Amino acid sequence: MKEYDHKKIEKKWQDTWEKKGIYHAQDKSKKPKYYALIEFPYPSGDGLHVGHPRPYIGMDVISRKRRLQGFNVLYPIGWDAFGLPTENYAIKTGKDPRVVTKKNSDTFRRQIKSLGISFDWSREVNTTDPKYYKWTQWIFLQFFKKGLAYKAKMKINWCPKDKIGLANEEVVDGKCERCGTVVEQREKEQWMLAITKYAERLDKDLDGVDYLPQIKLGQRNWIGRKEGAEIEFDNIKIFTTRPDTIFGVTFVAIAGDTDRFTGRYVTNPATKEKIPVWEAQYVMGDVGTGAIMGVPADDERDKAFAEKYKLPIIENYPKAGFEDYGKKVTRFKLRDWVFSRQRYWGEPIPVIHCESCGIVPVPEKDLPVELPKVKNYQPTDSGESPLANIAKWVNVKCPKCKGPAKRETDTMPNWAGSSWYYLRYADPKNNKEFASQKNLKYFTPVDWYNGGNEHTTLHLLYSRFWHKFLFDQGLVPTNEPYMKRTSHGMILGEGGVKMSKSLGNVINPDDIVKIYGADTLRLYEMFIGPFDQSAAWSTESIIGSRRFLERVWNLQYKVEKNKKYTEFKIEKTIKKVTEDIETMKFNTAISALMIFINDLGGVDSVSKDVYKKFLQILSPFAPHMTEELWTILGEKKSINLSAWPTFDENLIKDEEIKIVVQVNGKVRAFMSVQAGDSEEYIKAEVLKKADILKYIEGKNVKKIIYVPNRLINIVL
Repeated sequence: MKEYDHKKIEKKWQDTWEKKGIYHAQDKSKKPKYYALIEFPYPSGDGLHVGHPRPYIGMDVISRKRRLQGFNVLYPIGWDAFGLPTENYAIKTGKDPRVVTKKNSDTFRRQIKSLGISFDWSREVNTTDPKYYKWTQWIFLQFFKKGLAYKAKMKINWCPKDKIGLANEEVVDGKCERCGTVVEQREKEQWMLAITKYAERLDKDLDGVDYLPQIKLGQRNWIGRKEGAEIEFDNIKIFTTRPDTIFGVTFVAIAGDTDRFTGRYVTNPATKEKIPVWEAQYVMGDVGTGAIMGVPADDERDKAFAEKYKLPIIENYPKAGFEDYGKKVTRFKLRDWVFSRQRYWGEPIPVIHCESCGIVPVPEKDLPVELPKVKNYQPTDSGESPLANIAKWVNVKCPKCKGPAKRETDTMPNWAGSSWYYLRYADPKNNKEFASQKNLKYFTPVDWYNGGNEHTTLHLLYSRFWHKFLFDQGLVPTNEPYMKRTSHGMILGEGGVKMSKSLGNVINPDDIVKIYGADTLRLYEMFIGPFDQSAAWSTESIIGSRRFLERVWNLQYKVEKNKKYTEFKIEKTIKKVTEDIETMKFNTAISALMIFINDLGGVDSVSKDVYKKFLQILSPFAPHMTEELWTILGEKKSINLSAWPTFDENLIKDEEIKIVVQVNGKVRAFMSVQAGDSEEYIKAEVLKKADILKYIEGKNVKKIIYVPNRLINIVL
């Protein structure tokens, strides 16, 4: 009996797949396309830990199934490599971020390839590659030309110790994330993108996409669409969702750093009385119009303010009709996107400042504006980007008047490159445009996009905004970038705590692959728990996944080529795995595979047909071992080129049994179960039935009695 040697098998097939380009998507194909996408990783210096591959494996299972179902699958990979961690490392060590990025991405690539993920590596992109960010800059210029990229003076987060401007995500509890210094507010001109012009569409178009409900809710809450009225108190416009409370207004408050009376009075259009205008700290300048009507009888904050400053409170005031004083308007909480960073490691913003001509876009023929190499990555005393110190790079001729001018020294945020990367995958080697219209028309939109919960609001919103803008310019064929969006839970360290270097609980996938094999790691990560929920890693439990694969391996010695196809239970397993993969219930799909192998434990032989079908439905989870066994069975073509097995509904129906459902001994309903369903499963399912819930809701269930294949009785 030949031993299951994962090291030999996995290396053999990874080399074969790469050599044959078996996972390369074809730009031209008679097959229907399927575009599966993950959020491309940030290549950190620490390399992968076992939590990182979970989403890659999950979408890989779906991609592999789609290939067997006859699709031309695009499942690409790249690197989101600009950003703070690499820059901070460069500041600390003096090492060039380019060198650091290459080293980190090389490590990530090696680790990911060792897991047998079916990425199309021929389409690999890197946001820090000038050939890539040339097109990020080009898209920015399209925003600029349409008036959607502009400069505005605004307050920024400033770290007085590091002498640097910070993005909101770099401020934790009012302190600099890097050094812990209390952050100050400074006024500075910043580049902005006018995402608010797309607020209505960003909200409304969520109706037409298949996103998880919580993802849509997160998007809508951030956009913050509200219908209400705009009421003028002399020259102060106020947006309110409660115009009916106008008779209770006793003051107007505008946003301010301190609470103070302005000395001004305005007329309440309902009562015609003069009311004072105050500045109030609790009024947000970036919400609504930055002014509110104070109704102390109906609002707790207004009441507290009125009591503190002895302002009138009108109880039992008459309610006004909407049409009497309000102009109906729609407002959004969404604010324009702050798009510049005073950093080195980002895409240079491709504009030039000329005293005569103003802000002039860099001519498209001169793109990309490449980041110059520098010796010092330290921020400047003035808070400008380190680029501001490179006089040779900064001082240029104006493209319009040829007079002396200066380059923009702010760089783009790391959100920029990730807002459109999925489009570049369609045509990554194109030097003439960000992607050809032909390829975009074939591959987009993305059919299924999975990513982390932390990116389902801002990244998704920004990306949808860029896509809609490009659609309006006739540069992409669809209004939305992603048709389906799902999320995954994290893999935690042993005991349920987050994996981190400081806790010393980080587990390197290299170690697991070496000891147990990539297929074991893949299977375990999909079996560890519901895919959309966090789960704690257990090195002890991974042994169960390895033993299961060994049982599948050893089953080859029970195969009889001439045995007739009699094991009809494979039909039920095929149905279960087929359906569970589509709903990302990977753990229950694997459970069904394990149950099937257990059922075969006592048989003397198994038919080749049954074993082949089993290998096909296992292959998305354990591609290396199933490919090897497929070959051992005498198949000449790769299992990846075979067809996903179908199932016979008639055979499954033969296994369906109708049982009686009783409540306190009285027949209340009937329920269909499958022969072989566990007692625990049936007991759990009966409590979900709508026609049973009405009898037990609000009552205490003492026990549930199950008579196999006959009845179930709920005792209250």
